[in-house]
Amino acid sequence: MHIAILTFDGFNDLDSLIAYGMLGRIKLLGDVNWRVSIASPTARVTSMNGLTVDAHVGLPEACQADAVLIGSGMKTREVAANAAIMGQLQLDPARQLIAAQCSGTFLLAKLGLLRSTPACTDNTSKPWVQAAGVNVVNRPFAVNGNVATAGGCLSAQYLATWLIARLKSVEAAREAMHYFAPVGEKEASVERAMAHVALDESLQAIA
Repeated sequence: MHIAILTFDGFNDLDSLIAYGMLGRIKLLGDVNWRVSIASPTARVTSMNGLTVDAHVGLPEACQADAVLIGSGMKTREVAANAAIMGQLQLDPARQLIAAQCSGTFLLAKLGLLRSTPACTDNTSKPWVQAAGVNVVNRPFAVNGNVATAGGCLSAQYLATWLIARLKSVEAAREAMHYFAPVGEKEASVERAMAHVALDESLQAIA
């Protein structure tokens, strides 16, 4: 099982790395077939805060993953205007799970994967996403079939929980969220996350 986190130059550290850390929990628990990759158009990218990371895979390999998560960043509109990069993003919700956070939702819109579907983004990106014809809702998480979006840096936890629930199991999603949640707030954090995930019709039995 391969999950690729699309991470571009100027990326938001929290978006990519919270998801990377949470999704990596499954492999730490012993699933050797579970793989999480940072995917970028270049071998190395630097975050908006100056953190430089090496990519594990390029965009073509990422687009063949079982799930793709698009993080946000301060250069997202530049990415959207780059035909060479956008042409490599061959994503298909019929064969993979697709998630996007904050300005990553804008890239999904430009790829034609949202249309009029209600979607989430952050307040800064909201005007661009709306201008792309997307119905932005004032929620941290939204899902329609195999496509999920989230708004706000800390909403990365909801995308990670959703991906684990869909790709592994609901029990694994609960365990991961419980592990990462603050002490004294673990049960409440798990229930809040699972309530969002339960918006996915295929997982409503957990509600």
